[in-house]
Amino acid sequence: MSNATQGGPDRPNVVFILTDDQGPWAAGCCGNPEIRTPNLDRLAAEGTRFSRFFVATPVCSPSRATFLTGRICSQHGIHEWINKENTGPEAVAFLKDEVAYTDVMAQHGYTCGISGKWHMGDSQRPQHSFDFWFVHQRGGGRYNNAPMVRDGQLVDEPGYVTDVITDEALEYLDANKDRQFYLSVHYTAPHSPWTGHPQDIVDSYDDCAFESCPQEPKHPWAGRLTDNCLGNREMLKGYFAAVTAMDSNVGRILGRLEELKLSDNTLVVFVSDNGFSCGHHGFWGKGNGTHPRNMYENSILVPFIARHPGRIPAGRVDDTMVSAYDFMPTLLDYLNLPPPEGRNLPGRSFLPALEGPAPNRVGRPFLADSAGSKGLRQSGYVPLAKAEACATRGAAEAGNEFVVVYDEYGPVRMIRTKEWKYVHRYPDGPHDLYDLVNDADERRNLADDSSQAKRSRELRGTMEEWFAKYVEPEHDGLKETY
Repeated sequence: MSNATQGGPDRPNVVFILTDDQGPWAAGCCGNPEIRTPNLDRLAAEGTRFSRFFVATPVCSPSRATFLTGRICSQHGIHEWINKENTGPEAVAFLKDEVAYTDVMAQHGYTCGISGKWHMGDSQRPQHSFDFWFVHQRGGGRYNNAPMVRDGQLVDEPGYVTDVITDEALEYLDANKDRQFYLSVHYTAPHSPWTGHPQDIVDSYDDCAFESCPQEPKHPWAGRLTDNCLGNREMLKGYFAAVTAMDSNVGRILGRLEELKLSDNTLVVFVSDNGFSCGHHGFWGKGNGTHPRNMYENSILVPFIARHPGRIPAGRVDDTMVSAYDFMPTLLDYLNLPPPEGRNLPGRSFLPALEGPAPNRVGRPFLADSAGSKGLRQSGYVPLAKAEACATRGAAEAGNEFVVVYDEYGPVRMIRTKEWKYVHRYPDGPHDLYDLVNDADERRNLADDSSQAKRSRELRGTMEEWFAKYVEPEHDGLKETY
């Protein structure tokens, strides 16, 4: 049996840790001196952290579907968090016609397991080549005696759910230590409610000043969650405690990999499904924390860390702009596995950025796709003249300089360059335009500034050109309503 089949150095094991509603600021390694995340900090010290990793939709279910399939909402068809179609007779497998990266991995010898939150429809039945399936019935809820699915049955699982998810993950690692495995560990933390967390951790934040979460005057678009939480120290303590308790469990996973002598042959990825604001900009929540929906940086940015000793540089922070729709092609590229055919994937592999300077690279080079110079565009559109001008330079360098990312949330779409962000709310607005160089905190909306009218038109045109290339009419988010 080859090394690759056994999970040898040519094709590592993968542990994918996904949190829920974790702000890009909510970790020590991301610059927050108040929240305690020693294990995430260690993971970042031993790997590479991307400081500008964007989700494709700032809410859970569609964002998770994009990670898994590499396709945007207007392709896979999940546009909002799933409310009723998770269990029982109403359950719908929304991704049944999609190809997930786990399907590709399973076809090439991986055993695939998941412990934690699924929330992409029909939680009772394993999907997409997962042969181990222990998932949350819904997308959130109480942290103790949580509603889970075990062996297809609906159960209230005793214990603190963050610990329980980890317990199942550790058992999976033990059972599959001699096989080539992929493991998803999907925490519900730090999603609401911000009650029911270990009291000693909650109490440890009694004296926290929470300067990292300024409770600003209420945003005019904010809703009920903000009314309940803005200025509430107990909610802040609960959010921080949820993160710290989750971090402790990440430490348990890293420790078990070490005990099993699997650390050197396992790619560990840590990311969240969307960002979050805890009083920033005067609201609590994510993209749907305001009405109309927002595309603030805190909503679309998430922490992203990858560690694989000997291949991914340690202690490195990369500021390349990458998107969740880039993750699937990157992971498959990393594993030297073929992408699924005929899926019109919008993303591009950011493997060169992940592996860092050339001496560390062992994967395939970053090549142009079938569209020729468009392959230099990484996540999005680059004016053709620029693409051609940089064609003689390294593709990773070109992509890093000119990369553009896109988001959608129903009828709200966004284009973000390194310097500008334009948000268009169909059909009638209001729209946003932010100068991210001089207004990084997005305080001054220039959409109605006549001096910026041309810029808004050009950004909108580029954005609409990109979406026209990828949207499938039957799943077009512009048909969605608030």
